[in-house]
Amino acid sequence: MSDESHHERELGGQLLASVSRSFYLTLKALPRELREPLSLAYLLARTADTIADTAAVPEDVRLECLHDYEALVQGNEMDHDRLALTIRTRFVSLQGDEAERRLMERFPDGIAWLRTMQGGSLNSIRNVLHHIIRGQILDIERFPGDGQVRALSTARELDEYTWLVAGCVGEFWTEMCITELPTSLDSTVSLGQMKTWGARLGKGLQLINILRDIGEDIQDGRCYLPNGLNGPAELEAEWSQWMLVCQEHLRSGLLYVQHVADAKLRYATSLPLLLGLKTVARMKSATWAQVQKGIKITRLDVAMILAEAALACRSPEALEKLYRKMEG
Repeated sequence: MSDESHHERELGGQLLASVSRSFYLTLKALPRELREPLSLAYLLARTADTIADTAAVPEDVRLECLHDYEALVQGNEMDHDRLALTIRTRFVSLQGDEAERRLMERFPDGIAWLRTMQGGSLNSIRNVLHHIIRGQILDIERFPGDGQVRALSTARELDEYTWLVAGCVGEFWTEMCITELPTSLDSTVSLGQMKTWGARLGKGLQLINILRDIGEDIQDGRCYLPNGLNGPAELEAEWSQWMLVCQEHLRSGLLYVQHVADAKLRYATSLPLLLGLKTVARMKSATWAQVQKGIKITRLDVAMILAEAALACRSPEALEKLYRKMEG
């Protein structure tokens, strides 16, 4: 693979940075062998996410587009131009965020980039996109946006959702490491164990999004926490319970990062874990009223984590010491 492909130069710079926010820091810190396929997979997933989240487009249109997009990603024969036209005419003008608008405009270029992939990388990208799009379709079907507030019914549904949209990414990440940089993972740990830890890291990061956005989601008619609509006290109790689950997932994420053998990859992989851990610390110290308004970390927080991670990732022991300090 070339140091930087034409498609990576065109799409993997400013556009990727504008839609990936803090995760762009991780993507750009990756070893060269992993940067292109993981950046492409992220860009394709964000495209699907924007299709799913454009609430002004009727649900049946969004669902049809997601099914068509899934078929296109999987390499099935279909009318590519028809889907591109629908996205251009139904989605582009509705994006309030400039980055999302440009992402929709560049839809055909993302597919063209995918078509340059081959072998194990292509198969892994297709597989992870299959799961992510499935999670987005379920999201639209479960929360139809008809003015009613709905909640997921069971803990199993929430666990399934977090795996579909994020846990599978941890497994995909591990597969890509083995495919593109075989010596990057600790050889004393099985691939299956690394995938398990990676999946839990992904689910933990998605739970952070759910927990910090609890107030905004409910206003939009979505409650991902089972039993969260049984009353204010029940919602807070359910939130606290899933916060504990989230922290357990992140501890598995620490094990995952500690067993990444390549130093550069260890640093890149540690960033979402540590940024997520900082968000958890902010939520734990916030009042319930503050949580319902939304919790975010600051740019200063991000800068400090980047600096601390650069030192801590030199060894698994130093990383664990930083993790425990941040965990509190």
